[in-house]
Amino acid sequence: MLPFAIGSFESIGPLSRATSPHRHSFYEIALVAAGRGTHVVDLERIPLTPPQLYVIAPGQVHHWEAEDVAGWVLIFNEDFLLTHPQDGAALRALADRRRLQLCRDRQDGFEALLAAMDEEYQRAEPGFVGALSCYLHILLLHAQRLPGAHTPGGTPADWAVELTARFTRLIAQPGARGGSVGALARELGVSAGHLHEAVKQSTGRTPGRLVRAQQTLEAKRLLLGSDLTIRQIAERIGFGDPSYFSRFFRRESGMSPGAFRRAARAVHE
Repeated sequence: MLPFAIGSFESIGPLSRATSPHRHSFYEIALVAAGRGTHVVDLERIPLTPPQLYVIAPGQVHHWEAEDVAGWVLIFNEDFLLTHPQDGAALRALADRRRLQLCRDRQDGFEALLAAMDEEYQRAEPGFVGALSCYLHILLLHAQRLPGAHTPGGTPADWAVELTARFTRLIAQPGARGGSVGALARELGVSAGHLHEAVKQSTGRTPGRLVRAQQTLEAKRLLLGSDLTIRQIAERIGFGDPSYFSRFFRRESGMSPGAFRRAARAVHE
């Protein structure tokens, strides 16, 4: 149930090598180390000239017209960006660049980082989710340093990044997630409109969407890692009515709290 996967083009399979146009609901980062052909993104045909780095954002339509493609693929959804919310803006800016060309030294550095991520993912030892999040953040920092990675005005202002970071730290605290966006803005000493502008600029999402994502993430953690009842979990994350919490959780995750708990525990057994 982890909103993240990493592997080779072969191991990820249909998710990474689809030959018909399709739209993702998640982010994909592909390091193409070998292969020939074309990568088509939003109708733009991009010749493969390995080594290259591709970033595909949710909503973009793409497919591969290529042979003998080899390299690494990362897929993850927005829940995985909660620890580093500024990474959302970086990913969208990189996706706008379509692809980034790598020199051999840069390729070696990215492949070493991806190999470390793959090992962390496969071992799944305590704390591995946090480690993967940190690795992803480092990978994006390196990607932003590549020639051609930036466009003028393509990154959010420092004030927006800082306020968004304060907001995400606040909603991660117990008890804060049940407050309204207006109340959370007042606690940060800014107006709701100012908070909305900063968060939208930094992450592409609204403050309310981040709150819901954090509530869902915390609910998933408690469902998997505790024996609390559904009612108790609802209260922990700011819902007084467990039936409303159940409807909320189903809308956000696609399954009931009980079904998620059973499925997640089966994966981790």
